[in-house]
Amino acid sequence: MQILAINDFHGNLETPDGSVPITGADGAGVDSRVGGAAQLSATLLALRSGHKNSITVAAGDLIGASPLTSAWFLDEPTIDALSMAGLELAAVGNHEFDKGSRELMRMQRGGCESFTTRLPCQLEPFRGARFTYLAANVRQANGATLFPATAIRQYGPIKIGFIGMTLKDTGILASPAGVAGLTFADEAATANALVPALKHQGADAIVLLIHQGGKAPKAYQVSSCEGLAGPILDILDRLDPAIRTVVSGHTHQAYACTLDRGGASRLLTSAGKYGFMVTDIRLNFDPSTHGLLATAGRNLPVNAEGAVDPKVEAMTARYVKAAAPVAERIVGKLAGPAPRSESEGESPAAALVADAELAAARFPGKGEAQIAFTNATGVRTGLFPKSDGSVNFGQIFQMQPFGNNLVTKSYTGAQLKAALEQQFRTVDGAGRVQSLLIPSAGFRFRYDLARPEGDRVTLMEYDGKPINPAASHRVTVNNFLSSGGDGFSALAVGTDAVDGGLDLDAMETWLAKGQPVPALGRTKD
Repeated sequence: MQILAINDFHGNLETPDGSVPITGADGAGVDSRVGGAAQLSATLLALRSGHKNSITVAAGDLIGASPLTSAWFLDEPTIDALSMAGLELAAVGNHEFDKGSRELMRMQRGGCESFTTRLPCQLEPFRGARFTYLAANVRQANGATLFPATAIRQYGPIKIGFIGMTLKDTGILASPAGVAGLTFADEAATANALVPALKHQGADAIVLLIHQGGKAPKAYQVSSCEGLAGPILDILDRLDPAIRTVVSGHTHQAYACTLDRGGASRLLTSAGKYGFMVTDIRLNFDPSTHGLLATAGRNLPVNAEGAVDPKVEAMTARYVKAAAPVAERIVGKLAGPAPRSESEGESPAAALVADAELAAARFPGKGEAQIAFTNATGVRTGLFPKSDGSVNFGQIFQMQPFGNNLVTKSYTGAQLKAALEQQFRTVDGAGRVQSLLIPSAGFRFRYDLARPEGDRVTLMEYDGKPINPAASHRVTVNNFLSSGGDGFSALAVGTDAVDGGLDLDAMETWLAKGQPVPALGRTKD
């Protein structure tokens, strides 16, 4: 039995710029140019060749946080491309909920009814996914799952049961408005509860597709989990031994190995991100007893210079052409590159976003902001101007693809500290950064992870002066944060809210004047 798996595609129809360091089976790293929807489809087709017992699956975040070629058209072309590539089953991820559950249902079912501020079906009617989303731990108010929890597929005499789900923290990571009325249950408990029913249906093996994962020092490993840590290991420890194969995602890393966790030998895989790699998984069975004899998996790079699927290539080209006038419009200039932090910390890109949002919201009628914060995880790419310093709309869209509005509220110094404390959490008795807020110029804070939870922020300064806990400050964040997203429930309070317009408009106006690369040092451990 062959299972081909991907995850975290994020609408990357075109081959991303640059190369990635792929660590081979021998431990050596090779920089490779990989990705592209047409190349991914051709790779999957080639891998299936000669394997009549094959299925292609995914572990979430196929859409959302996408480049303009897909996002401008509500990710319809990505759903079409992956359907054309032969995808059959996909777990939902947190970014599937970026535009709300009704829009996600449209992604599955098709149609041109509008659930967003952007028009659907701009180029052609949308048929919806020809694959099936699974959402075992996503429950609606009536108790039913948003999509099916499981699926059974039969290959000759063998039946395979699939469970699909997102991480339990999706309610924190998604916009509260987008997941209103939904609950996200514990991953291991949900999966374990489904095992008896799958066995009753005759499943000879159970595969978990889960949008949660781990991280390792080497981000793109072909056949190793060297140095792997993270939430997925705790989930493995609590899984029913019947679940022997786990396809994971979310962390944008690639790994593949067999681990003895939770009383069972389990194959754990992830294919990285953006269609850079495909995981080729093999399950070997005894056809007479239906017993699972062995599991194995490895990640294979999707060669950007390799074969392409002509149908997917033509469809991608159609959307690239349609998006080009929007993408190529010059919006301003930047004095140099503003990279993003891969560790989700302070970076020139995040500082640039915060500065632009403060500039847009500081005027009367726009919020009269004094301080702005952006979440580092919401800054998806760096900003790299062309040789003449120019930046186009496609670049700023890729950096901020969510279309958030700016919201300015009044917070006391004490409320602001409470929000900053929510950047951190305690894991195994130690402080960890959960999601860092990057401030605009003029504000800085310091923190100490060795201190107790709730008292880790050691300094807050505005214009060089300590923040008074009782004083009121006008603070701008995006509407995702303002409504409590990313776990910042303290930002949902505040008074006298004023809308400051779109984040992309703020960035465009800021760059139109020409900007230097922001200085860092606004946050420090």
